[in-house]
Amino acid sequence: MSFKIVTDSCANLTNEQIKGFDIEIMSLQYHMNNQSFDSYIKGAAPDFSNVYKFLREKGKITTSLITREECDKVIIPLLQKGEDVLVLAFSSGLSGTYQNIVLAAEDYKEAFPERKVIVVDTLAASMGQGLIVHYAVQLQKAGKTIDEVTAWVEENKLCIYHIFTLDDLFFLKRGGRLSGTTAVVGSVLGIKPLMHMANDGKLYATGKARGRKASIEHLINSVGEKAVDIENQTVFIVHGDSYEDAKFIAAAVKTKYGVKDVVINCLDPVIASHSGPGTLAIFFMGKQR
Repeated sequence: MSFKIVTDSCANLTNEQIKGFDIEIMSLQYHMNNQSFDSYIKGAAPDFSNVYKFLREKGKITTSLITREECDKVIIPLLQKGEDVLVLAFSSGLSGTYQNIVLAAEDYKEAFPERKVIVVDTLAASMGQGLIVHYAVQLQKAGKTIDEVTAWVEENKLCIYHIFTLDDLFFLKRGGRLSGTTAVVGSVLGIKPLMHMANDGKLYATGKARGRKASIEHLINSVGEKAVDIENQTVFIVHGDSYEDAKFIAAAVKTKYGVKDVVINCLDPVIASHSGPGTLAIFFMGKQR
């Protein structure tokens, strides 16, 4: 039985990937200057320059979970076409999106009892979530069933590393995750927090670097320390309007570790509103994180 893979806009996949993967995207929303926007618009070339300009001016962006209307718009047409659906959702440790999709899926199962609707909490975010989608699609194309793909994701999702750094402590402070005094002192000293995604799907600090250069070196070195069979992997890199830094990291992992394939994308506004401009992250497969 054929099935469709669905994910949400927080996976930060490129339009080229979305088209090539033949998947569907459900969009979260962000709210800026008293207006609401979809983080993903099908077929549209994303341009978040105004968002990052607003964030650099310390403007506040709020965000919304996946709505029932968005779930209905994307998933019901697939079920009506006779497709089963596998949803790979944004980490429940960071958002209520997964729970909203699960509630919708229960209704879909009643309305379409002959169809399978499986919702997986990826415990991942941004292009870490996107990397899980990448692997799921490869398995689907290789002829694996929806149950086989689901089993692989559940078994391997905690092997997807998310290593990242933030450039501006202001956004952690505003989100209540850092005291005002620490943020001020850290900014004066050029401290850059080093963070990762843990097994509970939440973000934790693992250390700090003095200056941007050192924080970038940490991302690069983490690949050598934690990755498995890295030369045969596709590595994903996401940036908060810092494309040149992302390109530098991509070139470094190719040269240093023999990585052949790297995909770079810009962080979407929903996640960027919490991490801020200048965020850099790298995603790859390793042993359980």
